[in-house]
Amino acid sequence: MAIDRVASLKRCRSLGLEPAVVGLSKKSNRQPRRTNRKVSEYGTQLKEKQKAKFIYGVLEKQFRGYYEKAKTMQGVTGENLLGLLERRLDNVVFRLGLASTRRQARQIVRHGHITVNGKRVDIPSALVHQNDVIAVAEKSRSNGIFKGFAENGNTLSAPAWLTADAEHFTGTVTRFPNREEIDVPVNEQAIVELYSK
Repeated sequence: MAIDRVASLKRCRSLGLEPAVVGLSKKSNRQPRRTNRKVSEYGTQLKEKQKAKFIYGVLEKQFRGYYEKAKTMQGVTGENLLGLLERRLDNVVFRLGLASTRRQARQIVRHGHITVNGKRVDIPSALVHQNDVIAVAEKSRSNGIFKGFAENGNTLSAPAWLTADAEHFTGTVTRFPNREEIDVPVNEQAIVELYSK
């Protein structure tokens, strides 16, 4: 299995992203390097694709698969692509506030702490569907990660397409997200143009 081991802050700096986008609260003390080089159209399209891959924690082969699936769906391909990435189980766990970063959410799912409609799911890339109920498994609720949420009084904060129940550590997918509700700083049209060459 391929693993991306590049330091998150370093990658954020190279892509021009704020660390808060990926859930990091750290700040980099380095000054940005000033370059007067003009970036080509291909370079800007590639950077947008790399941003999306980094934010969602997806490698190239899987990202290409999401693009091919988005192309066959009805509607705008770029919006479909971001919608598919938002529907990943690890992203939904992050959006519900059960993890502070998408990487942590991925690990929580991999370790079997999350159930979908009462069944344990340990595949972070599993796509959730409408009316799916995502919950922390009964055995895992006493785990230190989730205990911290209960003790600190952290309430689950969810976007409009998800409803969260902080008391029972559950969330429901009420509908699929629109482009306006996806707050990632990515130009999805550039990604479509890159792949359609």
